[in-house]
This record gives sequence, structure tokens and C-alpha cells, in this order.
Amino acid sequence: MSSNPGPSKPLATLNTSTPHQTRKKSSFTEAGDEDSPTDPTSPSNHYSDNSHFMNPPPNNYPQVTFPTSSNSIASSRSRPNPMNHHHSTSALHTMYWCKPRVYGDPPPACRAHSSALVDKKLFIFGGGDGPIYFNDLYIFDTDSLTWSRPLTTGDVPSPRRAHTTAHYNNRIYVFGGGDGVRALNDVYVLNISDLNNLVWEKIEPLGTPPISRGYHTSNLVGNKLVVYGGSDGHECFKDIHVLDLEINTWFNIAMESSYPRLSHTATQVGSYLFVVCGHDGTKYTSDVLLLNLVTMQWETRKVYGSPPSGRGYHTAVLYDSRLFVFGGYDGHSVFDEVFVLDLSACAYLPQITNFQLPGL
Repeated sequence: MSSNPGPSKPLATLNTSTPHQTRKKSSFTEAGDEDSPTDPTSPSNHYSDNSHFMNPPPNNYPQVTFPTSSNSIASSRSRPNPMNHHHSTSALHTMYWCKPRVYGDPPPACRAHSSALVDKKLFIFGGGDGPIYFNDLYIFDTDSLTWSRPLTTGDVPSPRRAHTTAHYNNRIYVFGGGDGVRALNDVYVLNISDLNNLVWEKIEPLGTPPISRGYHTSNLVGNKLVVYGGSDGHECFKDIHVLDLEINTWFNIAMESSYPRLSHTATQVGSYLFVVCGHDGTKYTSDVLLLNLVTMQWETRKVYGSPPSGRGYHTAVLYDSRLFVFGGYDGHSVFDEVFVLDLSACAYLPQITNFQLPGL
């Protein structure tokens, strides 16, 4: 299949925020993490106990604006406002944070868990807090703002964090992560067709699985799970693997060029994956990489403006032709910023849905 038309314009950034502010890393050290604290590719050493509340923003909180030119993709940075506690669907338009009251049985404080959106419910699995690792499942109903902890049966996954989950065909797939002793490359499936009878199953896909890893990304593209990067605590990986969920088989993708990454984000925008920031095995980076899902090859675009500083462990979400990037950590500081990568010049990309991954 020939390559699809990619972004024809360079990426650009626009910084409209107040001066950069961060929360410093605390002195909290996790007992039980066996990796050397000097190993830059060791996932367990890129975290701190970041339980403190953010400081209120200054009175001159900036108005966030977006460029109207169609020949650029821009990002802007906004400051959160923790003083606004009203639950509102317009938060992404006002650029103000809200902290709604929630109900039910919330999960304990944890990090490196996974979250999968199914209809209007978030399925939260695993994670850890210092030397403690979890394998509990929690569900957050975004309509009622209510937490629940359902009973699950079957072959329950071992406690883990830094894994990934994906929802496909009334099932949630869990891949990899780490259990505090070693990295993992197993695959578990949770059948969610009946929320009153949630059953786990461990599956053994055909083919050659990826090396055990955590802090990778997994993107569901059609009926295939695209796994990129990650680390086993010693090496930062640059490989790409695809798990075909229909035939339960792993495939390794041969790449002309490759980029090691862990603790990055990968967001599907039409026939591309936008990979933002992460650790490249040597340092934290602010690069934006594009994986063409039709050719399964990397592409790069020039980014203008003021991108985020190098970081990992952030989050990214696509909304209204904009990629929102929040938070992160660079080995020294924990960030509370929001950056926006404006994709208006490539607004057609999310509409590209009729394509297939090649050679599988």
C-alpha cells in the first residue's frame, strides 16, 4: 500500500504561559527498588513522592489563545487553577482546572497504574506506592463521579505497575510492566461483557513476544496492539511489536530507523502515532516523533515555538485537533504545566480511518 498523505506543514509551538514553575523532587526513596539510582534507563528511579498540592496560580493568570493561521501547528502552555472546584465540561475551553467531589470506594494512592476508557467508565488497574504493588481493579463512572471496586475472578494478573491496557471487543488487554523484582511480558485479558461477572484469563499469543518491559506505550489500531519502546531497568528499547488480537499472534516490525524511548506518550491521530517526550536512554527529551502507521516508518517534523522541557511520565490526550500534554518528571523536578500542540494545520488527520498496518 502506498504511503498516506502526511502532515504537509511543519509543527510549531506557541508559549503563552507565566514563567516556568515546577515542584521539586522530594527526598522520598522507594525501598525495594533494586535498580541502581544512577541508571538513567531504570524506570524505578525516575519517580518521586509527589503528593504535595500545587501552589495557587498568580493573579495575572494568562489568557490562553491559539493561532488562527492554517499553516502552523502550535502548542501553548497554561497554568492550572486549583481554586476552581466546579465540575464543568467546558474546562478545556476555559483552561481552568476543576476538582469535583467524587463518591464511592477510591483506589489507594498509587502511580504507574493503567487506565482504559470503556464508554463512560474508566477501568483502573494495578500501579504501586513505593515498595507496594497492586493488582486491584477499580472503575470510575465519569457520569456519576463514583468509584467502585468490583469483584474479579479467574487467573488474576500478578501485582504490577508500568504496564499498559487497551480495550477491544468487550475485553481489556494488559501487557507487561514490572512487579518489583523483574520486568514482565505476559498478556492478560479481562472479559467485561458482564460487569457483574468480570473474569481474568492469561493468554499465550503465538509468535515471538517483546522482551519483558515496562514504561512502554500500547496503542490499539483497529484490531492490533502497537507496542513501542519501554525498558527492563537496564536497556531503553527502540523496537516496535504488534499483537494481532484476532489471531492472537505477535509480530516484530522491521524499522529503517529507530528511536529508543521510555516513559513517553504515544497518541493516535488518524494514521499516525504522535510520540511526545520521554527518555532516550541518555537523557529526557522534548522531541515529537511521528510514526506513519501505513508505512510503519518514522517521520520527523520541525517544531516551532516553546516546547516543553525534556521530561517523561507525563500524559497526553487528543481533543479538538489539539494534543494536551500535562505534567511529567525530568529526574529532578515534577511538573504541573499544560502544553498544547495545535494540530489545526493537520485537522484532516483524525478523519483518516480507512487504512491497514502493512505486512502483517
